[in-house]
Amino acid sequence: VMCCCGPCAMYRRSALALLLDQYEAQFFRGKPSDFGEDRHLTILMLKAGFRTEYVPDAIAATVVPHSLRPYLRQQLRWARSTFRDTFLAWRLLPELDGYLTLDVIGQNLGPLLLAISSLAALAQLLIDGSIPWWTGLTIAAMTTVRCCVAAL
Repeated sequence: VMCCCGPCAMYRRSALALLLDQYEAQFFRGKPSDFGEDRHLTILMLKAGFRTEYVPDAIAATVVPHSLRPYLRQQLRWARSTFRDTFLAWRLLPELDGYLTLDVIGQNLGPLLLAISSLAALAQLLIDGSIPWWTGLTIAAMTTVRCCVAAL
């Protein structure tokens, strides 16, 4: 997996000890970074040659946002982490499972395509007043592709 979720992840002490300095000195654009620690650590593990695994029968508990504002802040943090750490993991992709590669590409291109199609639709609406039906079609197509990849 590309991100071992913080409260649900377990690591070998020996593996963590090897990467602790890199993990604690996490920078983004020259400044100390305090978001996406779990994804960053997962990628450091993968870069060091360790495996990560999903254990479907594991049981864990975590705290989740109970209202919209904290939920949106959480999602923004996760999105920033996804984009930032994709650059760290880019060279790893050919070595990983094909599904993970598709997932990483989808996590990064999906929001970009959504933003571009939304801006283009808004521009069309403002310029000629027509309803941009193709934006809904684009979003539906992207959702369908993403769901099919996940189902596969």
